[in-house]
Amino acid sequence: MRVLILGANGMMGPWVSRLLKKDHEIIETDLVKIDSNINFYKTDISNLKEVLEVSQNVDAIINLSVYRNNRDLAFNVNTLGTFNMMRAAEEHKISRIINTGPHFVLAGPSLETYDFNINPDIPSQSGVNIYALTKSLGNEICKTFADNNEFIYVQTLLFYHLYSDELILEGNDKKFDKVNQSLNPFSVTWEDAAMAIKLALEIELEKLDSRAETYFISEDLPHTKFINSKAKNKLGWIPRNKLKPLWSYDE
Repeated sequence: MRVLILGANGMMGPWVSRLLKKDHEIIETDLVKIDSNINFYKTDISNLKEVLEVSQNVDAIINLSVYRNNRDLAFNVNTLGTFNMMRAAEEHKISRIINTGPHFVLAGPSLETYDFNINPDIPSQSGVNIYALTKSLGNEICKTFADNNEFIYVQTLLFYHLYSDELILEGNDKKFDKVNQSLNPFSVTWEDAAMAIKLALEIELEKLDSRAETYFISEDLPHTKFINSKAKNKLGWIPRNKLKPLWSYDE
């Protein structure tokens, strides 16, 4: 397939591109150039004209774009940018859409603080955090476009804490201290997260239960706070790293 990646120069992008380019033609976009890919186009996801232009003649779009802190930029990237992606899918008749975000797109503080066995088909309760709220609005936009275009299938994959092979958390420069820190109950490795995206991209669309599906992408951790069985059962995703050294004193 010819696959467009929006926000390819972020933290997740290199992992996804490296995995997908073995089997697919990858077109990468971002505001910051990626020198390693000749199929790179500088694209502002909040600019509809640019998104429409770069998405011509592609078979699928993967949205890895994200902005967390500034209110205006978070809305422009996470909400308006998602709307622009879906407009492009509608105009160019692109069926395969992969959207991404944090787990609190659905499970904000009211759920995360008190509940267990949380599944990805719950009604959204993102709370008022600007990152969560703008991503949650983007997710609702995806559902609306899928509901109104019978050829569009959107799969949203939700992550949170992401770890490297050396079990170093994104953005940190030192290993996790399990004596003085608690492992976030929604954690996964970059490799396993990228594989989940690949499986969602390649699934036969007719096998999906609906045209807008959401998955929790988290390792098999012992607390059972978040349930990842839907991703395993529907996508065939196999979490390969239980992050055991971060929570077990047997390691």
